[in-house]
Amino acid sequence: MTAENTAPPATSPLHGVTVVELGHSVAAPFAGQILADLGARVIKIENPDRGDDARNWGPPFWNGAAVIFQSVNRNKESAAVNLKDPDKLEKLRDFIATKADVVIQNMRAGLVSQYGIGAELRERSPRLIYCNLGAFGAVGPYVKRPGYDPLMQAFGGIMSVTGNEGEPPVLVGVSLIDQGAGMWSVIGILAALNRRAATGEGCTVDTSLFETALAWINSSTAGLQATGKPPGRRGSENPGLVPYRVFEASDGYLMIAAGNDNLFKRLAGALGKPEWLNDVRFATNPMRVENRAMVNAAVQDVIGTKSVDTWLAIIEPAGVPVAPLQTIDQVFEHPQTQALGMLQDAPDAPDMKLMGLPLSFNAERPALRNAPPKLGAQTDVVLGSKTD
Repeated sequence: MTAENTAPPATSPLHGVTVVELGHSVAAPFAGQILADLGARVIKIENPDRGDDARNWGPPFWNGAAVIFQSVNRNKESAAVNLKDPDKLEKLRDFIATKADVVIQNMRAGLVSQYGIGAELRERSPRLIYCNLGAFGAVGPYVKRPGYDPLMQAFGGIMSVTGNEGEPPVLVGVSLIDQGAGMWSVIGILAALNRRAATGEGCTVDTSLFETALAWINSSTAGLQATGKPPGRRGSENPGLVPYRVFEASDGYLMIAAGNDNLFKRLAGALGKPEWLNDVRFATNPMRVENRAMVNAAVQDVIGTKSVDTWLAIIEPAGVPVAPLQTIDQVFEHPQTQALGMLQDAPDAPDMKLMGLPLSFNAERPALRNAPPKLGAQTDVVLGSKTD
């Protein structure tokens, strides 16, 4: 390992596990970053001419690469390998077969097998765990189609339940499908590592962006079967709970989540509306759902009379779940964010803070050991001209 890269401590959960990431964009790199944060050695294989496409997805750029690349590639090494060079390709195959425990890939359908670096490498290394993170899945008529997060939000139905009814569809504001698929990949890999510890055998893990989108609409598909009607867009609301949405105060927005009848009673008291408790239309959650527009309008009429901070000081002590709508800079600066230590400093990039892994082990969060790698920084190690 080069001097530029700090190894994970021996106490890390995945210490000693070597992962080869044949990944680009967001999904597989996010999976690789989680594994790296957990202590695996993750080697990212990149195109020697341009690297991961996400390096250039900007502006904005930060420390030499686009911010999206920086946000999903920390704690890794980078090897620049020309897959069209037979000698370098064979050295990569040998590295995977002899050194790797795990491969994660999200290359174009069929490409890894075309180059002989697909799951067929398990014939040379039966202990290898090979994870395919595809677009539409391993089988079916769309198996060869490409896929990106917004395509899956549209095709997978998520856009149909996101935003406000009667207005154009909108994306979820984060890479929900890409990062979700990365998480499913990690779950599959960890399960396979556990099985290998017991049996000595690796396996092939398959997941995809489309399968991830389907997993996220599980309650919507259940609702469709129960009612015979596809759910529509409800903005910030929950289809089965009222009041459970964003309300506008005099100077901003509040999310109020009165998720059961007891919480609604507390909310009515906090808002100075005890008479609501004697109105049959407010009596139970099913009745409030049936009278959704009226209930929401009644709550909004009250909330609009005071500021966000005033209502927080009234509603929180009543025990009703409530939160202000914060912008990203407010979240970044909030004392709770700071207290958790989620924003971590990169030792090799002093001006860079990245959001850490949302897990702690014995009250210690895995460290940000290294900033995202420079293109090809560890190529010599992978191609054999330098030992690790």
